[in-house]
Amino acid sequence: MKEKYKYNPKTLSYEKVEVSWQERLVKVALFVGPTLITSVVLAFLIAPFFKSTSKSDLERENDKLKAEMVRLQEESELNLKVLDYLKEKDDGIYRVIFNAEQFPTEMRDVGTGGSEKYEALDGYEASDIMKETARKIDMVKKKLYAQSLSFDELSKLAKEKEKMLACLPAIQPVNNKDLRRMASGYGWRIDPIYKTKRMHWGMDFTAEKGTDVYATGNGVVEACEVKAWGYGKSVIINHGFGYKTRYAHLSKFNVKVGQKVKRGDLIGFVGSTGKSTANHLHYEVEKNGQKVNPVHYYHSDLSPEDYERLIQMSNQTNQSFD
Repeated sequence: MKEKYKYNPKTLSYEKVEVSWQERLVKVALFVGPTLITSVVLAFLIAPFFKSTSKSDLERENDKLKAEMVRLQEESELNLKVLDYLKEKDDGIYRVIFNAEQFPTEMRDVGTGGSEKYEALDGYEASDIMKETARKIDMVKKKLYAQSLSFDELSKLAKEKEKMLACLPAIQPVNNKDLRRMASGYGWRIDPIYKTKRMHWGMDFTAEKGTDVYATGNGVVEACEVKAWGYGKSVIINHGFGYKTRYAHLSKFNVKVGQKVKRGDLIGFVGSTGKSTANHLHYEVEKNGQKVNPVHYYHSDLSPEDYERLIQMSNQTNQSFD
């Protein structure tokens, strides 16, 4: 600061003016104060129109994330609809084809956890949308896992389907193309010994003694029974998948217990052992412990015409041979 001088008329000379620190402070305040106030006011008025780059970027990023979560929710809804469609196909078609039980409902509707699972997402501006998105994604994951388990089961059933078809009792047990020689079918028949009406649990095929008897499906010989009455000499084959067959009144066996057989293998010979009035084969089919009509299983060695004729003959009420 330049030094100042003041003329003193008394002394007729210029004297140096001494400025106190208080006066200097007032002058500085008078100069700086208006400038500072003006700067603050301008900053307050203009700041909203000029956000910092970092804050603007964060807001844009948050908006983008919100939009992405909305998109994920929409995709999750679509995935849930697709999974519901697969469930309908699974229960209504695939499991019907393989004769399988429906996949457990409790497995498909397994929960995704309580609200506490998503507590970590509380306290944010977009907490609600974040929690709903997470919940739906978890739901898709759970249902997808359940459906994958169901498809694993169906895949296993598909692989066993070919094996099951080979094991089904699907041919006639004797090479009997002349269907007029069938003696008696499944149902109520006149007993040849007691002359009373009794349930006949199988089909009788007349044939000469010693006629070949064949396994009607793949399986394992479960028993080779020898009885003085009843079935006489009979072979029981366990085909698996709930199926068993019996070949009764044989004259001789051609297999032993525990032996694996395939459809068409020679297992014995026609006879008239046990409770029998003539040479014939008594043939039974059992499914899941219940004896069923064998006529429904002849589909691999008969023409449609022969099969129709066989059904008509088996339905005739007549006397059985055993």
